[in-house]
This record gives sequence, C-alpha cells and structure tokens, in this order.
Amino acid sequence: MIENALKGNRAYWIWIASLFALIATGLSAYYQQRWFGLGVTGMGVDASWGIYTAQFTFLIGVAASSVLVVFLYYLLHQHEFAKTVIIALFMAASAALMSILFVVADMGKPDRFLNLIFYPNPRSLVFWDLLLLSGYLATSIISGWAMLGAEKKGVPPPVWVKSVLYISIPLALFIYTVTAVLYAGLPDLNLWLTIMLAIRFIASACAAGCSLLIVVTLILKRTTGFDAGKKASEKLVTFAAYAGLANIFLLGLAFFTTSYSNVPWMWFSFITGVVSIIILLVPALRKSQQLFVAACTTLVLSIWIDKSAGLMIGGGPVPVPLGSIAEYVPTSIEIFVALGIWSFGTLLLTALLKVVVAVKVENEC
Repeated sequence: MIENALKGNRAYWIWIASLFALIATGLSAYYQQRWFGLGVTGMGVDASWGIYTAQFTFLIGVAASSVLVVFLYYLLHQHEFAKTVIIALFMAASAALMSILFVVADMGKPDRFLNLIFYPNPRSLVFWDLLLLSGYLATSIISGWAMLGAEKKGVPPPVWVKSVLYISIPLALFIYTVTAVLYAGLPDLNLWLTIMLAIRFIASACAAGCSLLIVVTLILKRTTGFDAGKKASEKLVTFAAYAGLANIFLLGLAFFTTSYSNVPWMWFSFITGVVSIIILLVPALRKSQQLFVAACTTLVLSIWIDKSAGLMIGGGPVPVPLGSIAEYVPTSIEIFVALGIWSFGTLLLTALLKVVVAVKVENEC
C-alpha cells in the first residue's frame, strides 16, 4: 500500500519537496546543536524550558485527542466515524512522533536520550512520559495500518486490533495526565501550580484535536475529493466547541489567579478562542464555509498559543523553578529545529493520508 504515497500530481510533489527542504534546514540546525549543545539556544541554567517543550506540550494533546474518535467508533458504535477513525489514528501517530522528537531536541544532544533508554529511572516523570508516548505511537500506527490493510482486502480487521485500541484509550489519558502532573509538580510556578491543570489539558486536547481533524478532512476533501462525511464533521464540531468552551472557562479563571493576564499572547489566545467557539456554536454562522474553516483553524491556533507560547514561553519572561524570572528568546537554531520536526511529522502524515485516500477511493469504486 505504501507505493500510493509515491504517486501524485505536480502540486503534491511541490508540497513534498518543500517539506524535505525544511527538514534539511532543521537537520542542519540540529547538527550545530549536536556539537555545541543547548548553548546555541535561548535556554540556559535559568530558562531551562523553551520552544521545544512548548511544542511537546501542544502536540501531546493532539496525539491524545484521537482516542475520542476511537472511543466513539468502537465502544459507542458511532459508525459515521468509519471514514475518520484511521485518519485520527495516523494523525495521533504523527503527533506522538513529533512529541518524542521535541523531547530529544530539548535534551540538547542525542546521547542524553540514549542514556534515558539504557539507564531508565522509574522516578523520572520524563521517563514515564516517553514510555507511554512510545507505546501510544506503536498502538496508533499498528492498529491504523492493520485496519487499512483489512479494508483494502475487503475483510474485517483482525480481532487483536480492538484489543490494541482498547489499550490506547488509557494510554492517551495517562500521557497527558503525566505531562500535567510534571508541570504542576514544580514549586513556585504559579502558572502551572493548580489541581485543574490536568483537566485543562484534557479539555484543550479534545478541542484542538477535533478542530485539527476537521481541518485535515476538509483539506482532503478539497485536494482529493475524499469526503469523511457530514455527520462525523458535525459531531466533531460539537465536541470541539464544548471542549473549547470548558478550556476557555478554566483559562478565564487563570487570568485572575496568575500572571496570565499580563501576557499579551494569552489575551490574543483568549479572544480568538472565544470568537471561534461562538462561530462553532451558532448554526447560522458556521453555515458559511469560510467562517467554519476560519473558526476551526483559529481555535487550534488559540490552544497552540495557550499550551505553547503562553504556557511555556510567556512572551519573554519565564518563571524559573526556584521562583525567579528569566528572559527567554528563542534563537534561529531552535526555530529551524522546530520547523524541521514539524515538517517531518507533516511529511509522515501526508504519506499516510495519501495511502488512506487511495485505499478508500479504490474500495468505493
């Protein structure tokens, strides 16, 4: 089936070539970081977390959100998600892989990641985070590929696929909960020191993941003609809107209990999130295709800012675990490495979706 990823029109290959160019730029930047360490980044002894951890925080939520579609399709038998579940699994696999790569980048040098593998420490939350992420990546890609292969042959998926997917449900909840505990367990960080952080993470993951899945399916419909179904899209909109509403409510509370209200990025995130949710909740507004796409896209952007630029970077000043404030500005090395990782994950997702569309179109014919 993978040979379908090697077929495409001119626009497809221009897209692939652009991703390869960004990946090459990212590898070149990481080569410098490989030899000179985190000294080439804006991070240091005080500002120990930055753009890498920010992307990890957002992407791990996108990865975990696919479990909602799996839950609806396999446990609640919502068959309108039949065309969406494999796309959600492959999107989760790509996001999980990027999350792991951002952790590797954040360690500075790859040999430190190898130390984590060969000398595991059960007392380390990062160890458990990576272990759960790796398991979730494996369950997503294996189950998705097995389901796609069975669909190509016109037979039911193997019996073991359901068992693997059932395992992925608690894994998805654990990986984001462990991440929230990791942040909330640090002293003197008033942005994160809250019992509600895990709930906020889960709500924002559902909102961002569902919105991003809608955007991906709309792109597929526009570029390939593949339609995931109107009913599935409408239900995803409902989940995205109400999960986004819960996230905005909790974020609004944080505005008056932490220094979020002094961060311009967070005001932008809050306002765009509110406007996006209003559009998604009002049927008359979301009937407009342009407004609908814009609302889904800006909701993803709002949560990316909340979990990325706002939560981790804060627009400049970063809280230090010892309670002080440090200035953090990402360097070009960090930005290019981040773009390279995003491009690699997008390349993987593009190839997988090309196979999905080819198989489903072939079966429909």
